[in-house]
Amino acid sequence: MPRLDAIYVYPIKSLDGVELETGQVGPGGSLTRDRQYAMVDADGEYVNGKRTPAVHRIRADFDTSGTIVTLRDGSESARFDLERERDRAQAWLDERFDPEIELVSNDRLGFPDDTTDFGPTVISTGTLAVVADWFDEIDGPEEMRRRLRPNLVVDAAPFWDDRLYAGPDSRVRFDVGDVTFEGRGPCQRCVVPARDPDSGRETERFRTRFVEKRRETLPEWAPEERFDHYYRVMVNTRTPADSRGEWISVGSEVVIDEATGR
Repeated sequence: MPRLDAIYVYPIKSLDGVELETGQVGPGGSLTRDRQYAMVDADGEYVNGKRTPAVHRIRADFDTSGTIVTLRDGSESARFDLERERDRAQAWLDERFDPEIELVSNDRLGFPDDTTDFGPTVISTGTLAVVADWFDEIDGPEEMRRRLRPNLVVDAAPFWDDRLYAGPDSRVRFDVGDVTFEGRGPCQRCVVPARDPDSGRETERFRTRFVEKRRETLPEWAPEERFDHYYRVMVNTRTPADSRGEWISVGSEVVIDEATGR
């Protein structure tokens, strides 16, 4: 039986995550503290890894509450309580980016990458291992996890996560312990997984090789009509209203229930 192997939230969008033993589903359907803060420019556009590799220089070490963070840039570091010292954290980050940034907050939903299906993202340990193996430059499943930035990692076979979605007009319900989620579709990737998470250096021909191998290894249970292109991995989800506010825990069984209509 697949079990939940790890939970990750990323309190400041685009920066490092924190691993949790338990996580709560927030009122908007995302995990509490996930992408709660984001760096934006004067036009409200995200300052993130998609726009600037400079983001990769910043290390963020959070406590398990997701509110106390030590930020590092080379030999320089500073510690902040984001709930009480957001302005100080913003000033520290602003010195390291051009254009100027503002550190904004959304306590209800956060700033999810997918603005339609904003439940926790899911991938299996087997998928991380296989995809990491496609690239000599990638140092195993943990580095691939840092590149792909999932919320939930399930201890299961390669591409088991492709069982969590069906056709474009369907959703697949699955339970993590007693909490239900709905798988919606395979996650479209951006430039970030192509970069070393520490240096920001781009892995040569990453997208080309990823697409070739994903097409070649797509399992028979994955609905091919969901792949208008093959630069997709990990699963986007939605959270039913009655699951919001509930808690999930590492070690819980993950059970696929059924596929239903929209």
